[in-house]
Amino acid sequence: MSRKLATELVHFDAPESGGDPHLASMVPLYQSATFKQPSATQMGEYDYTRSGNPTRSQLERHMAKIMRARRCMAINSGMGAMDVIVRLLKPGDEVIAGDDLYGGTNRLLKYISDNGGVKVHHCDTTSVEAVSKLVSAKTTMLFLETPTNPLLKIADVPALSAAAKKANPDCIVVVDNTVMSPLYQRPLELGADIHYESGTKYLNGHHDVMCGIIAVNDPTLEVRLFHVVNATGSGLAPFDSWLLLRGVKTLAIRMERQAANAQKVAEWLESKGFKVNFPGLPSHPQYALHNKLATGAGAVLSFATGDLALSEHITSGCTLWGISVSFGCCDSLISMPCRMSHASIDPKVRKERNLPEDLIRLCVGIEDVDDLIDDLSNSIEAAKQAVAQGASAEGVNHPTAD
Repeated sequence: MSRKLATELVHFDAPESGGDPHLASMVPLYQSATFKQPSATQMGEYDYTRSGNPTRSQLERHMAKIMRARRCMAINSGMGAMDVIVRLLKPGDEVIAGDDLYGGTNRLLKYISDNGGVKVHHCDTTSVEAVSKLVSAKTTMLFLETPTNPLLKIADVPALSAAAKKANPDCIVVVDNTVMSPLYQRPLELGADIHYESGTKYLNGHHDVMCGIIAVNDPTLEVRLFHVVNATGSGLAPFDSWLLLRGVKTLAIRMERQAANAQKVAEWLESKGFKVNFPGLPSHPQYALHNKLATGAGAVLSFATGDLALSEHITSGCTLWGISVSFGCCDSLISMPCRMSHASIDPKVRKERNLPEDLIRLCVGIEDVDDLIDDLSNSIEAAKQAVAQGASAEGVNHPTAD
């Protein structure tokens, strides 16, 4: 019997080795680094937690179910997951990636370009034509975010995947799905070879665990990726696996509330004359495309004010919206990406990629939406008055390390 995803999120399938003899309502935590073996000649399913742990295995099976994947691997962070993926590359390989990427992603791609002999091309992945001009038989990996962070651009995954495979059938198409989560978008069903996301965000939903999830259907890719995970010891720890198993149960109810709130906040900001980047608005240039790929708009949006000082004062003046990097937790967050999550991108490169220095990113939580809008409204009005009275941009003491 086919069940809805919201139901599957809550119910865990029994382990392949059999169910819990004590019938615990929550998956047991195996907080053990090692496992004893029956004899010198008979080895059990687990020996060392770096290679496998019952709690992590249950998490990986559960994630594979909700991501519609053959296999999932739980990694110690979202960037750790990306690091596992790029270790599939070798010197001489070429990668095509978007020009609007999370700052940490950009940093790692630059690192492998500078130190690993991998050539990385950045282009506008909203344009199938632009990507088609770059792909060739040398293109080993196509790396996509959709929606992108922080400008919320949309990549046509099926069309881009087809273009990449036409140029090189062995090209690996990778999609960072963190902004959507599997609740609203499942890249493997759209033509991706690897779907990954930061489980720190919506999957966990409480910002009390660092985690990355990699999902694949191809058995060869599964073997190659697990070899890296086992060799590097990057698998998720048992307690963190248990925390994620607990958090993911409420993904649907959390994200549905967050998405509904985000829609109202985006519409309110747009009504005030701001240029809002949010795929749930009909004014978004790729509104129709996003609705073909996903079943929801998510809860991350951004807007520019046209004035750096105004943006600084709006960000600092909020009381409900916490100033922080990341997104996906229950409480609402506000940030200036060029000062925080994307500060590691060179200012010249940010300018070339049309990433506004005054951009504000909102990560909408589950609070009462009227309170969130009131808080934003009060901060915007106070910021406008401050700027009108001569307040200037103060700059930042140092960019965040994220």
